[in-house]
Amino acid sequence: MALRWVAGVLLLSLGLVAAHTGQVPLLAWSSHSSLWSPLAAPHEGHVVTEAQLASLLDLAVDGGPHNVLLFLQEKLSVEDFTAYGGVFGNKPDSAFPNLENALRTAPSSLVLPSVDWFAAGAVPAFLKAKLGVSPLHVDQNTLQELRLNASLPALLMVRLPYTTGSSLMAPKEVLTSNDEILGQVLSALQSEDIPYTAILTALRPSRVLRDVSDMAPEKLGRQLLQTETAFAPVRYPLTGTPKILFWASNLSVTINNTLFDLTNLTFGPSPTVDVQESVWNFNASELALKYKNINGKELKIRFLMTNASYSISKQNWFVLHTVELVRPGDPPAVFNVTQITAPTNYSFSCACVSSEPSLGGMLFPAKNATQWDLTILRFQIQSYQLINETFSDASDCAGFFTPGIWMGLLTSLLLVAIFTYGLHMIMSLKTMDRFDDPKGPTISVPQTE
Repeated sequence: MALRWVAGVLLLSLGLVAAHTGQVPLLAWSSHSSLWSPLAAPHEGHVVTEAQLASLLDLAVDGGPHNVLLFLQEKLSVEDFTAYGGVFGNKPDSAFPNLENALRTAPSSLVLPSVDWFAAGAVPAFLKAKLGVSPLHVDQNTLQELRLNASLPALLMVRLPYTTGSSLMAPKEVLTSNDEILGQVLSALQSEDIPYTAILTALRPSRVLRDVSDMAPEKLGRQLLQTETAFAPVRYPLTGTPKILFWASNLSVTINNTLFDLTNLTFGPSPTVDVQESVWNFNASELALKYKNINGKELKIRFLMTNASYSISKQNWFVLHTVELVRPGDPPAVFNVTQITAPTNYSFSCACVSSEPSLGGMLFPAKNATQWDLTILRFQIQSYQLINETFSDASDCAGFFTPGIWMGLLTSLLLVAIFTYGLHMIMSLKTMDRFDDPKGPTISVPQTE
C-alpha cells in the first residue's frame, strides 16, 4: 500500500512537471514610449511565470493606449524564429518582415522568448478583465470596417493558424501568411492614427523541423529573438593592442530610483564613453568608464581587477573585486563582487550581473551604495592574455547543477529509495517453522482471556 502511494505521488509530480515544461514566446510593442524599462526582459533561460507576465502587461495597459491588439497564434515556438526569421532589416528570405519592422520601429517593445504556455493562454482573459471589455474578433473581412476611438478601450483579437487542414503548406509559408495578416491589421490602425499596444503569443508550443536544404548555414542561428549586435566592445587602450575588453548587451544605472540607460553611450555606433583614465599592469588593472553628462553630472564606473597565481591550479586567475560608481559631490559608491573570476587565458561572461537581488545579485553594496543600482546584461570582460584583439573562450557564471539536473537527481534518488524499500520488504519475508499436518497432532494455540 505504501509503495502504491509513493509511486502515485511520483507519477503525479512527474506529470505536473511535464505539463509545465512547454514555453511559447511573447512579443509586445506599442506606439507609446517608455512602457517597459530595458530590464523588463528576463535574462536568457528564464521562463516567465503567470505572475511575472501579469506585472509586465499591467505596465502596458496602465501606462499605454487602451486599444490593445492581440495576435493569438495556434502554435508558436522560439524555434520558428530561429529557423525562418531574418535579422532585423527586412531580409527578403525572412518569414517575419512586418513583425521585425514593427519591433524595430516601435517606441516601446518587449521580447519574452520563454513564457509558460499556461500563462500565455490566460492573456485574453487577463486583458478582458483589465480593460473591462469583451474581445472583438477581427478577420480580413471585418478589417476594412474597423473603426476605433482612442478615448474608449478596445480589445481586438486576431486568430492566426499554424498549419492548414490540408497540410499542403510548409510551416514557413503559413508563418509568412500570418505575418502578412499582421501587417494588414497594423496598417489599418496606423492609417487612422490610432494609438495601440500589440501583443503576439500562442496557445501552445510548436515543433519546427528545419528545412536545411532551403537555408544557408549562416541563417541557422537565433536571429529574431537573439540578434547579435554589430557594436564593438569597449577596449583599452583605444589604439594598438588592447589590454582590456568589455562588452554587454545592456548597461544601466539607477540613481535615487531614476534609471539611466548607458548602453548606446558605451557600445553604440557613436560611443561617447571615455576610457583614458583606465590603468593596466600585469598584477592589477582598472577599467574606468567616464560619462560627461548623466543627469547633469559626470559619472565614472570603475572595475577593479587583479591577476594572481594559485599554486593549486598551477595557473594565473584574474578576479574582479569591486565596482565603484563616482559622481562629483557624492561619496563613491562601492559594490563588492562575488564569483567573477576566470583563468587568465579566458574571458568571463554572465547573463546578468546586477545589484538587484531579484536578478541574481553578484554585486553587493559595500559603501555608500544604498541609493545606487547597477545592472549589466550579457556581461563579458577580459583583462589579460588577449589574442587577436578579441575575447578568448569564456568561463561562464552558470552553475553546473541546473534545475533540470537537480530534478533528475532527486527523481533518481526517489526511485532508488522505493526500490531499496521494496527489496528490503521482500528479503525480510520468513516462512513458518511448523506447518499444520492433518495426519499428525494439531498445532494448539493457547487462548488467553
